[in-house]
Amino acid sequence: MTLLIGILTLFGLLPATAPDAAAQTTPGRLSQAASACSTATIDTELHLPNVTVRSAQADTSGNFTVPGGGPPLTGLPSFCDVSLAQTDQAGNKITIEVWLPFSWNSSFQGVGGGGYSCGVSWFALAAAIKQQYAAASTDCGHSDFTGAFALNPDRTLNEPLIVDFASVGIHDMTVTGKAVTTVFYTRQAKFSYFNGCSTGGREGLMEAQQYPADYNGIVSGAPAINWTRFIPAEIWPQLVMKDSNDFLPACKQTAFTESVINACDALDGVSDGIIADPARCDWNPLNLVGLQTPCGTITRTDAEVVAKIWAGPVSTTGQKLWFGLEPGAPFAGLAGTTTANGTTTAAPFPIAVSWLGTWVQQNPSWDWHALTDQRFDQLFGQSIAEFSDVIATDSPNLSAFERTGGKIIIWHGLADQLIFPQGTINYYQRVQQAMGGTAKTDEFARLFLAPGATHCGSGVGPAPTDPLHALVSWVTRGKAPAQLAADLVDPATGVTTMSRILCTYPATAKYTGHGSTNDAKNYRCT
Repeated sequence: MTLLIGILTLFGLLPATAPDAAAQTTPGRLSQAASACSTATIDTELHLPNVTVRSAQADTSGNFTVPGGGPPLTGLPSFCDVSLAQTDQAGNKITIEVWLPFSWNSSFQGVGGGGYSCGVSWFALAAAIKQQYAAASTDCGHSDFTGAFALNPDRTLNEPLIVDFASVGIHDMTVTGKAVTTVFYTRQAKFSYFNGCSTGGREGLMEAQQYPADYNGIVSGAPAINWTRFIPAEIWPQLVMKDSNDFLPACKQTAFTESVINACDALDGVSDGIIADPARCDWNPLNLVGLQTPCGTITRTDAEVVAKIWAGPVSTTGQKLWFGLEPGAPFAGLAGTTTANGTTTAAPFPIAVSWLGTWVQQNPSWDWHALTDQRFDQLFGQSIAEFSDVIATDSPNLSAFERTGGKIIIWHGLADQLIFPQGTINYYQRVQQAMGGTAKTDEFARLFLAPGATHCGSGVGPAPTDPLHALVSWVTRGKAPAQLAADLVDPATGVTTMSRILCTYPATAKYTGHGSTNDAKNYRCT
């Protein structure tokens, strides 16, 4: 559970510069905004079916205590905190939180969740109002991080909650959040943006596919699209190790990661500890057989296990089912193990286990250790057949969103340890085919790959610094981003140790041959 909660905090929601200049908050304006922030006033003016205002209160303290624990949020502007309850068609109670800064940039921002959680994403709300956005987040009807909400007590699928999580909950949050924004400020938002990573990234692309008029712009980081394929594929590393009776201890995994990076980090002409293009890295794990490590000698079986993990899942007939971990990506997320008293055991990613057990088999007590290659084939196919229409979120037809004038920035770290970046690349290529080619697609949707970046954040390489700012410029000024800024910051000192540019796919950043290789100004997109 600790691992899962840690992963769910990786929303990739970076602060953005406000798109419109907002007036300074004067004492008179504070008083006026505070008086408008009342439960009775907003509830009276909000005319939405099945929506009730639970509370509306002004918060001028600058701090916010996160419900359920977690570090307090500090440095907040004065804002109106509106909590609402919405009832879906099955009677499920959904929580929607709308935060309305007293000094507003005239834009609305919907924020996404992570893992099995839609939210409420308190940290994302705080980041949004610090940049003067009105912002909304929702729990989609559940506060469960394990995926157990998918089943009723009799182990039948709870289809209303599943649909809320997959799509409807975020759309309803958007409609309600915009309506509350209009009531409070007495005018509609000029622009609306969605900002999310992982599950939040999937939610953003879901909005473009299913509710194309909801947002003017979408930032989709490490999107959990292709859900019904990539989630089953997440258990592949554990199945490989189980079949080989060889659960790799952490120091052996580290040895393979360091060796492949050393072998392939200069593919772009710069030796910096980053694999610029993992797809071009053809280093063979068998090269490491015989190496002595603190946890034993690398064996041929170890090397074969790593090769299979990188190759990705295949069926019992040899058919490629999905992509694998990229060379250089950390093993710990999907090929996690625990070593105690000299014995190494499996530590599978909880979302993959609960998906195959609770969702696909409707058996929350399923023991993944009983999984065979044949059964994996069956469950993989069942996942696709039964759930793709609900949650795959992989339709490449974005024509309706394009017609609204909407813009999308997608980004993905090439060392993502949880969601396979090749799946995102594959999706974007299908969008290009469906939308009339590279040039036509670039007019409204662009993909940026971040070498060395991990899931929704920096790794050995930097993640995008502020993709929302680039999106706002695109939407409001028509300035399409040819590149995104990316920084790697030392968390201990706050000092930027590396800056790079991320280029519009398929272009890549090339070193000019002059100046520091850690400075973005010495790179060009080619």
